[in-house]
Amino acid sequence: MKEVPKLRNDCFSMPQGVDWTPVDEALTMLQDRLKTIVKTETISVEFSDGRILAGPVRSRRSNPPFTNSAVDGYAFKGALSAGRHCFSLAKGRSAAGASFVGAVQATEALRILTGAALPEGTDTVVLEEDVLVDGYSLYINGPLRKNSNVRQEGEDTFEGLELFAIGHRMQPQDIGRLISVGVSQVTVYCPLRVAIISTGSELCGPDTIAQTEQIFDANRPMLQAILKRWGMDVVDIGIVKDDAALVRQALNDAAREADVVITSAGASAGDEDHVSASLTAAGNMSLWRIAVKPGRPLALGMWNGVPVFGLPGNPVAAFVCTLIFVHPSLMQLAGAGFIVPKYLTLPASFSKTKKAGRREYLRARRQGETIKIFASEGSGRISGLSWAEGLVELPDEALEIIPGNPVKYFPYSSFGF
Repeated sequence: MKEVPKLRNDCFSMPQGVDWTPVDEALTMLQDRLKTIVKTETISVEFSDGRILAGPVRSRRSNPPFTNSAVDGYAFKGALSAGRHCFSLAKGRSAAGASFVGAVQATEALRILTGAALPEGTDTVVLEEDVLVDGYSLYINGPLRKNSNVRQEGEDTFEGLELFAIGHRMQPQDIGRLISVGVSQVTVYCPLRVAIISTGSELCGPDTIAQTEQIFDANRPMLQAILKRWGMDVVDIGIVKDDAALVRQALNDAAREADVVITSAGASAGDEDHVSASLTAAGNMSLWRIAVKPGRPLALGMWNGVPVFGLPGNPVAAFVCTLIFVHPSLMQLAGAGFIVPKYLTLPASFSKTKKAGRREYLRARRQGETIKIFASEGSGRISGLSWAEGLVELPDEALEIIPGNPVKYFPYSSFGF
């Protein structure tokens, strides 16, 4: 395996005097400062689904490797004009894996099956349903174009052609394509190992009988599921109480076992925000106050040489920040490049007045050819994440939306799930 250099300890540092950071500026800084941090390995292409290529892949042979018939029928040479044509039937046939040996004469036609190589002296195939066989004679009604019902050598892929570039994430159909052109192994990046920590003395697990002042930890299982969809190995550190020593120990454990650490809650500047306090004490903490709703504070730092993403504790804010900021960052670290999500421009079915200063993301779904938003913008309304099928992005500037105005809609699929 090839070793990859670690990130610099100051990669998340903000310039002096920076207060609120626009979303686009924050994304640009993340793209510029992050790089691939995982090793590479060579594996069988059969087991490469979801893996990220660490180098380009080229075809080892053409596909099809030889000119062959696309149908069951009869092979002959040349185009046919309108009217009736007669050929003599050549002896033998050409079948897949058992090609005809010899040449077919200009006045002859040869029985051929799907996938069989076209024999010498032929370039066109007529379907068996479109002919009349009478003894050793074959009758065809034209017209018929030259090369009809024939797959040409290399018409899909030529030998030596680059099929996929570095950073491509393999899909099931890609596996079939590579095997069809003789590629048996690919060099890929090892899966990014991501540790998740939930902080908060009020949190409890789903199998716990919650006390009056406790709440179930929804963020950590939600984030785990997202990361697995992205093809990453998840290290579950669990729930850590609001205690500085316990938080530091959890960060130590996470940094030892993973390439990246994601924390939920404890990342702002309150009395019990021990994640940000621990990172600050270590001298490798930067609180990015991003002009975004929901979200705002995003704690970024390094712990024992491992990057840490400190997410808000609010479920909706944690979810949105994960999609907008963490997804492209992790994909960059994993070798896939800084992925920019694709969006659709569709008319709104809602009305909204927005103030200037922050970019907003609204839980949304398609309603026919229009976009509908969730009834509440409350960051604690986690039900809206399930109701939604994506996010509407509203720009930094002030605006007033009325039904029919175009809006940017990012379906969840544009974020990799």
